[in-house]
Amino acid sequence: MQVTKLDIDGLMVFEPKVFADDRGAFFESFNDRVFREATGFTGQFVQDNQSQSRKGVVRGLHYQLPPHAQGKLVRVARGAAWDVALDIRHDSPSFGKWAAVELSAENRKQFWIPAGFAHGFLALEEGTEFLYKTTDFWSGASERAIRWDDPDVGIAWPLTTPPILSGKDAAAPGIKDADLPGPGDQS
Repeated sequence: MQVTKLDIDGLMVFEPKVFADDRGAFFESFNDRVFREATGFTGQFVQDNQSQSRKGVVRGLHYQLPPHAQGKLVRVARGAAWDVALDIRHDSPSFGKWAAVELSAENRKQFWIPAGFAHGFLALEEGTEFLYKTTDFWSGASERAIRWDDPDVGIAWPLTTPPILSGKDAAAPGIKDADLPGPGDQS
């Protein structure tokens, strides 16, 4: 498995080696040893989630406050998505910066987004199936969001039409007004 560290500390892309022949293909989608060596993560994944989205759906930017902050290992099983992580760690030199990766069933890439980041994606194809492994359980009381198009963040979404949003995501505050974890409070 190839591991690529992105410019924002903590963000990584995992790309499996695919073995293909006339029968189809096989690849290892997760290897705990490789993952721990690359990330230094010592916890465990406790919940797997899956969503299906129409082309043009934007989900996010979502995060959970401590003590239920979540790290996420995400991938696309069907279709394609433009996946975004926004650094909301106050003590980080990249606070307020974002990174994006195209994930697809074809490229089989996975994106590691540790706790301390808000996460969202744009479905690039109809019926995109998005998979999440999370390091903490969902907690409605801890769940928060940052507006997907906050001009203070300036995410350059590759939209060709207006996005399809949930009411919650459309009403999310910008980063300046968001309820963010405090300095040093990322786990």
